[in-house]
Amino acid sequence: MSDGTATVDDLDIRLEKHRVELTGYCYRMLGSSFEAEDAVQDTLVRAWRNYDKFEGRSSLRSWLYRIATNVCLDMLTAGNKRARPMDLSESTPLAQAALSPRPDNTWLEPMPDARVLPTVEDPAEAAVAKESVRLAFMAALQQLPPKQRAVLILREVLAWKASEVAELLDTSVASVNSALQRARATLAERADAGADAAVSDPLDERQQKLLERYVAAFEGYDMTALTALLHEDAVMTMPPFDLWLTGHGDITGFMTTLGSACAGSRLLPVQVNGLPGFAQYKPDPEAGGFTPWAIQVLEISDGRLTGFHFFLDTQRWFPLFGLPLHLEAESDEVQQGA
Repeated sequence: MSDGTATVDDLDIRLEKHRVELTGYCYRMLGSSFEAEDAVQDTLVRAWRNYDKFEGRSSLRSWLYRIATNVCLDMLTAGNKRARPMDLSESTPLAQAALSPRPDNTWLEPMPDARVLPTVEDPAEAAVAKESVRLAFMAALQQLPPKQRAVLILREVLAWKASEVAELLDTSVASVNSALQRARATLAERADAGADAAVSDPLDERQQKLLERYVAAFEGYDMTALTALLHEDAVMTMPPFDLWLTGHGDITGFMTTLGSACAGSRLLPVQVNGLPGFAQYKPDPEAGGFTPWAIQVLEISDGRLTGFHFFLDTQRWFPLFGLPLHLEAESDEVQQGA
């Protein structure tokens, strides 16, 4: 192996070490799993091509974040704000429920924890990282102008100093502090930004038992048992459909009417957006076994389910989570990655 090749290989390894944290940063900026991964790939390619111009005045990590920020800001110039259904319309009574899809780029997208949450030893740091990718917080971030979004993530989530952020954004410390203050004020107006923060890490015994009861109720399609687990103001969403329902009466009513094909489903646990979740497979009457239907993300507060969100684009989500696109009926366990 030549010295040149060794240098190239070494640079690849050094850059790759930052992939997960950069993906987390870009995901918070963009609200899209696939756009975040594209942005990180673009960042690493730019860094590789321009490494000879890197003068070492900052750390390699800081330099990569500068590139990633510029990539994300360029991608956000179109002004699209990823959202949840409840950010776009009022809830629909069950009697008026209709399944109307919107384009993919409308929606805030789910993300496997393993792709955006680096392994850290500090429990407090890990908890902040998880809270900062939860759906409610992610949706609140999308309401911020792009540069305020970058400032808030760098300062509040990644704990950068104001001077470091100012250098990265080529601006002043006063400007950074002002942007942070405005961003905090916007988030404070969104009462639901921390609505699911009651989920402990790891799940405590009470929350674990709640999930076990949920799996039993959902797989058994027992609406009485499910109702007992739901907060009276629980919400259910189903992107790419803009319909969302509130209250256990409308939710269970939907599941036994328009959603009745989900009876007999199987649930496999996944770690998604810093929250408990499940990959839902529903019975496949044609091929037998089970076919992918949704990635479920659950929100918990005060011992009840306050929200469950079904992301239905299975051809995109199941490969992202390393999940198979078919389950055999007799299979009780599935090897999965994230």
